[in-house]
Amino acid sequence: MAGGDPARRLDGCRHGAADGALRRGKAARMQKRKKLKLWHWVLLGIVGAMLIAAAVNSLRNWAGIAIVTDTSAERLTLLEPDWRMVPASAPISDAGSVLLSGCDGVHDNMDYWAGVLAARGYPGLILDSHSPRGFDTLQTWRLLCMGQLLPGAERAGDIGVAMAETDAAEIVLLGVSHGGWSILEFLRQSSMGDLPPGLSDWPAPPDALNERVAAAIVFYPYCGVLNGAGEGDWSRMPPILMILAGQDELQVTPACKRMAATLRDLGAEVDLVVYDDAGHGFDQQERAPLSQLTYRPELRDASTEVVNAFLDRHGL
Repeated sequence: MAGGDPARRLDGCRHGAADGALRRGKAARMQKRKKLKLWHWVLLGIVGAMLIAAAVNSLRNWAGIAIVTDTSAERLTLLEPDWRMVPASAPISDAGSVLLSGCDGVHDNMDYWAGVLAARGYPGLILDSHSPRGFDTLQTWRLLCMGQLLPGAERAGDIGVAMAETDAAEIVLLGVSHGGWSILEFLRQSSMGDLPPGLSDWPAPPDALNERVAAAIVFYPYCGVLNGAGEGDWSRMPPILMILAGQDELQVTPACKRMAATLRDLGAEVDLVVYDDAGHGFDQQERAPLSQLTYRPELRDASTEVVNAFLDRHGL
């Protein structure tokens, strides 16, 4: 019959339409999968680029290449407005101790230790390296903790600038975490005459600055690959007290034990104290949001006795 069966033609049209819809649906799903795969590779590329950038930046810090270089006068102008003395009535020229915080900035432990040293006749200059540089805003300080900003070798320049403003013949340096790292770097740099990265000139003869350091006290410092303190002659260095945490969340303790051994081999006098059940920042009560670190007042008291005994032993 001409024209065929209408019902059969209609059924064929329906099947054709259904097949077309299936093909279009399959094509749409394939297109969606392609887009998802593309975004997958884009995200992997972004993450990879970030990791490469972080690695390159860490390599820059390891090589001692600073992004910004100041004269010692410029560094003083930057830092001095945020310096604080304990007791508050003491002038900066009377500072007998210089204190450096950890990578999270100045907190209550700085005031505590400044008070301990001031009570012994060493008024404390709390050296804030963060606020003048804006590291106390938008959680920027976390990049210091990751070794991406202001490594210890660079921050060591802040110590030299601060010491040059004091008249004290003997100065005790005390630093926690990143601050302790900076102190170790400063001792090596000043003994060898090496400029800290980011500083174009010493504010005073480096050997004279080094000789004025009567003692160095460092709590749970970073001692890893970016710490370049372990070289040179340490036989004429001031005595060092290194206090470590056996349960340090940042895992710095094994490297610091090795660093202490290295410094002793280089001639340094290093007293090493390890609190087996302490964590990183055990002497600090103020905490950043989401911090997992634990304040241990009884260990802060115990370490105070250790610090006082160490200073007594060296006539300070």
